[in-house]
Amino acid sequence: MTDERLKPVSSLRRAMIRPELGAICGVILVFAFFLMVAGDSGMFAPAGFQNWLVVSAQFAIIAVGACLLMIAGEFDLSVGSMIGFAGVITAILTVQWGWPAWLAILVTFAICVGLGAINGLLVIRTGLPSFIVTLAFLYILRGLTIWLSILTTRQTIIGGVREAAEGDWLAALFGGVIFKGFFRWLGEIGLLETFARGARAGQPVVEGVPMLIVWALGLIIFGHWLLSRTRFGNWIFASGGDAQAARYVGVPVNRVKVLMFMFTAFCATVFAMCQVMEFGSAAADRGLLKEFEAIICVVIGGALLTGGYGSVIGAALGALIFGVVQQGLFFAGAESSLFRVFLGTILILAVIMNTYIRRLITGER
Repeated sequence: MTDERLKPVSSLRRAMIRPELGAICGVILVFAFFLMVAGDSGMFAPAGFQNWLVVSAQFAIIAVGACLLMIAGEFDLSVGSMIGFAGVITAILTVQWGWPAWLAILVTFAICVGLGAINGLLVIRTGLPSFIVTLAFLYILRGLTIWLSILTTRQTIIGGVREAAEGDWLAALFGGVIFKGFFRWLGEIGLLETFARGARAGQPVVEGVPMLIVWALGLIIFGHWLLSRTRFGNWIFASGGDAQAARYVGVPVNRVKVLMFMFTAFCATVFAMCQVMEFGSAAADRGLLKEFEAIICVVIGGALLTGGYGSVIGAALGALIFGVVQQGLFFAGAESSLFRVFLGTILILAVIMNTYIRRLITGER
């Protein structure tokens, strides 16, 4: 027996209102395009595959946090500055002050997540739009990053992090590579290309799976589970859809929003730690414009700017599109500045499509 009060919805309409639909179509089109224009350039060889997958993972890490926060109805424009700030704090603590890397990393996470909580509390307590509060923190954190770097080292780039973190158990979780033996075995049996000459002769061109990719996959899985399989995920949707109505039914809206700001800061710090351990240095200008790239990934993934609707899987697909296009332009020999043109174009198209989907859902004309 079906409830006669429920309006029947066709399978096609249910598919059309899925937030991931636009991102899925975008992934198919992007891959098809670059298979045609850069298929023989090495883009889809093992090393090329790893290149654009690593870039996509970078976008995905910050997109997961931004996605959950946007679904909760808020923005965080301080993500990029948080990346630079976290990297410089870790470098100062390890290189300049001689702290163990694991302790420096834990302290950095505590500081950055605490700053995320301050962002959320300011938004909740003052009633100011999160756009304004986090825009202010964008400048505050960037200024503090540059000041602290110059104060302690008289320069804006701090090197020596890799040496200071060598052998550290926690640093390896951000800058290491896993499955080295498996990839070496693939090279030995001929399933993976190996270097023909030089110091790495006989070794596979892909050493293993970078921890950056592992973190991205872990955060995507966690975010999707949290959003779609838990009561807290329902609270996130409710907080962004109609905060006042959510409060009436007992949803702790304020707590949800603050926790989402903290989680966004956590994701930005993960990105920063992976970046610092990969390059072995920190720079005050790291993370520039990453906040906007994260938001665009989320919008491409189907999230509404008004909150209450979106998907972590969609945001991850948006990050994949970013990574493939950025590296695809390089492999195709195109001008790299065209990537910015792509960002603007895809943002407009994504917002138009998301608005259309919202009208399908609500029945607006």
